[in-house]
Amino acid sequence: MVRPVSRVLRLGCVLAFCFQVLVPCGLPGAWGLDNGLAMTPTMGWLHWERFMCNVNCQEEPDSCISEKLFQQIAEIMASDGWKDVGYEYICIDDCWMAPERDSEGRLQADPKRFPGGIRHLADYVHSKGLKLGIYADVGNKTCAGFPGSFGYYDIDAQTFADWGVDLLKFDGCYCDSIQHLAEGYKQMSLALNRTGRSIVYSCEWPLYMRPIFKPNYTEIREYCNHWRNFPDIYDSWESIRNTLDWTSSNQKIIVPVAGPGGWNDPDMLVIGNFGLSRDQQITQMALWAIMAAPLLMSNDLRSISPEAKALLQDKDVIAINQDRLGKQGYQLRKEDNFEIWERPLLNLAWAVAIVNLKEIGGPRSYTITLTSLGRGLACNPNCLITELLPEKRKLGFYEWTSSLKTQINPTGTVLLRLERTSSAQFSYSVVSDSL
Repeated sequence: MVRPVSRVLRLGCVLAFCFQVLVPCGLPGAWGLDNGLAMTPTMGWLHWERFMCNVNCQEEPDSCISEKLFQQIAEIMASDGWKDVGYEYICIDDCWMAPERDSEGRLQADPKRFPGGIRHLADYVHSKGLKLGIYADVGNKTCAGFPGSFGYYDIDAQTFADWGVDLLKFDGCYCDSIQHLAEGYKQMSLALNRTGRSIVYSCEWPLYMRPIFKPNYTEIREYCNHWRNFPDIYDSWESIRNTLDWTSSNQKIIVPVAGPGGWNDPDMLVIGNFGLSRDQQITQMALWAIMAAPLLMSNDLRSISPEAKALLQDKDVIAINQDRLGKQGYQLRKEDNFEIWERPLLNLAWAVAIVNLKEIGGPRSYTITLTSLGRGLACNPNCLITELLPEKRKLGFYEWTSSLKTQINPTGTVLLRLERTSSAQFSYSVVSDSL
């Protein structure tokens, strides 16, 4: 059995050559990613956080990484409302491969766990009206020790296209230099485009570059549809909190580059698992909507609770995440253990999330002045405010100079939608350099 490496500690590209200077690889930026995909954040399901690298199908047939698991998830996504609200990608993570490439140098699925092969699985997923994602690695090995794509970018891209793959998650373990890391991510992007198949490209480029170099997000966006900035998420409030803290601390750098076709990826939704309270699940859902994050669930849809299912399928919250203005939200301010986040939406609307960071005591009240929201224009001259989470209810019409008082549970969030009610047109600039 292959033992997975801890992904928090596995920044494998920062090894012997980690201090060498990154040099241009001579690939013109004009040849970069232009695939017309991910015009709104990608939605789907990814196996890693919940199922990790379980390859023991003999003793755990219902939770091992196998053809059976993905077919069962596909069936549920198609029949139980997930596809209807936008979740369309079923994504395989690490540990799907056979230990060696075939005689022609191509990757191959483990024959016991995937007896029909990936082409067969893709056909099954497509028959349900869904799309299939797969995993590979820019380096010599995947994080769990399976064959990497270094030196095989073209053949692997064509293999994935031939199999009917619709998304590639490209990890960054076991790369021998920062130069090879950057070149590899670029080369795979170009190789995917050359196949002629539409394949969403999910990168972990900035995550592996950050310990040594500042990522060039303008360049990364030219080649990737979304990109990971922070280590793997865990099924815990501490992990959610750390991800949000990192995002808000770096928002001046990462928010401006996000938009249709390219998104910052704070990693998987762990709603419906074991580690989060109801309020903490609401916080993750609300903030992932505000951040215009890919919504890639990692849970067991076969046994998910009705409450978690309802939260993940909330059409009004998903509408904020998928808003076609394509502007990532940001933390407006933090005070007295409250955080206020906001996001501009189409038609001069705004989404606002108020988070209670306290982990002790009971619900706390917070009063917000409406003139402080949306560059002062979110409710100018008046607006209709609807609470979306933790429960859906219209709060009523408010004047620009009004205040709104809310009550929020510990580690919980109130998510609001503000819609202008005046026919008067105001112009405003939603630019992140003023954050």
